[in-house]
Amino acid sequence: MFVPILKTIRSAAEVVIDLLYPPHCAVCSAPTSGGEHLCAGCRKKARVITRPFCEVCSEPFLGQIDGVFICSECREQQFRFQCAVSGHLSRDVVRDLVHQFKYKKRIYLRHALADWLAGTLNDSRLQNPPCDRLVPVPLHSTRQRERGFNQALLLAEELEKSSGIPIADCLKRIRYTESQTHFDRNARMENLRGAFKMRQHSEVRHLHLLLIDDILTTGSTVDECARVLLDAGAASVRVATVARA
Repeated sequence: MFVPILKTIRSAAEVVIDLLYPPHCAVCSAPTSGGEHLCAGCRKKARVITRPFCEVCSEPFLGQIDGVFICSECREQQFRFQCAVSGHLSRDVVRDLVHQFKYKKRIYLRHALADWLAGTLNDSRLQNPPCDRLVPVPLHSTRQRERGFNQALLLAEELEKSSGIPIADCLKRIRYTESQTHFDRNARMENLRGAFKMRQHSEVRHLHLLLIDDILTTGSTVDECARVLLDAGAASVRVATVARA
């Protein structure tokens, strides 16, 4: 009885808020309909990743190519995760939305970003076998206090609601690392070595896991996470992100 009443109150409050503060596009400030954080024009500017792309890291290939394509970086690197699926390129509108969410603490934007993230579950690479658990990439406690939240966990929570795949918050970041922004691939991997471990009493044996993060850049962070999860007995590790750098 109490829950339906609470939902009704919340819906009424949202209507009042929309009347007093009409929703606007988070990118260009144009008016939007209720519950929408992007206008139609900005949605069209979001660059969707389409084939041909690398089957491992989803890096788009600009030329004409048929069949399965694996980029030279992935052939040389031999990642521990099976594949990383990103729905969009981190450019323009997409990058702006992620930065507002992540660095300007506009946490409400998680809904729009999680919608894009949910689209990755339609990719055949994530459907066979089905994913058993969502694993958010952890932040070090110091960085999480600075930011106030872990963006990967917030996105995973929204994805759990829409997909029904439960979260396994089983990874812990035990070493504070320098920002990866200015490092090349090899330096990133060295910077991350030994940065993660399993949380106490976590159990992932024989499970097919899906790592969740906002943006995939070189894949170094999720690869180190995948190594720890596979060492703990996971059957497989794949990755889903909102966007690919």
